[in-house]
Amino acid sequence: MIMRRSGNEVWESNGYMTGESTDRITGKRTRRKRKSRNRKWILLILVLILAGVVLYLLYQRNYIPHRKYAGKDFGITTYVSSKDKDKDGIDDQTDILESARKYVETEPKYRSQYYEGGYPDDGYGVCTDVVAFALLGAGYDLQKLVDKDRRNNPDNYEQEEPDPNIDFRRVRNLQVYFSHHVQSLTLDPEEIEEWQGGDIVVFSHHIGIVSDVRNSKGIPFVIHHGNPYQASYEEDILETWGQIIGHYRIS
Repeated sequence: MIMRRSGNEVWESNGYMTGESTDRITGKRTRRKRKSRNRKWILLILVLILAGVVLYLLYQRNYIPHRKYAGKDFGITTYVSSKDKDKDGIDDQTDILESARKYVETEPKYRSQYYEGGYPDDGYGVCTDVVAFALLGAGYDLQKLVDKDRRNNPDNYEQEEPDPNIDFRRVRNLQVYFSHHVQSLTLDPEEIEEWQGGDIVVFSHHIGIVSDVRNSKGIPFVIHHGNPYQASYEEDILETWGQIIGHYRIS
């Protein structure tokens, strides 16, 4: 039998490849298939990792709803204030919480601007307006209260000239006012029994009303208005929004 070589392949005279060449080609095909399968697995793993990251971010930003619990699920007794500032038959703590919910039920759009009367009246607002309207509904006019405190303690406030139309709508001013006049509480979210619906929480550059709804760890949600894109006005953000610099209870 006559053998002839073509490149790296050996052919028999009848035109068929030798077993050696066939094994070599089969091996190459096997390696190519293995590499193809490996690439598919790597691509699948990357897709799963990316999907996991996306789902995590969506969950962190509350676009994926968080399961809700009540204080009683953790043996926490609801705090009831002994005061009723506006004499409406509802204690201050409950009144603040209910007023915050009533305000966000109007679905205010997020926009920061100046109002001659102080309180926004056109369906727009920012984070401080949630707190201002919540307290106003309970009989506390922050516009007047902050202006009075600012004039009595000018060195504690940053602006050069008082402006009652805007002073009470600045987070840093509310932090100063609350530190002067109301009960200061823990800054640790994990001390769950110390957080009650109707409390006020102050972050760096943000503020909101503590909800009576809690997450699976007993940490309360926050009623707030932080940006135009948030999923809802009542969210599980107490641990994740940023540094907590104030936690207050009006009465």
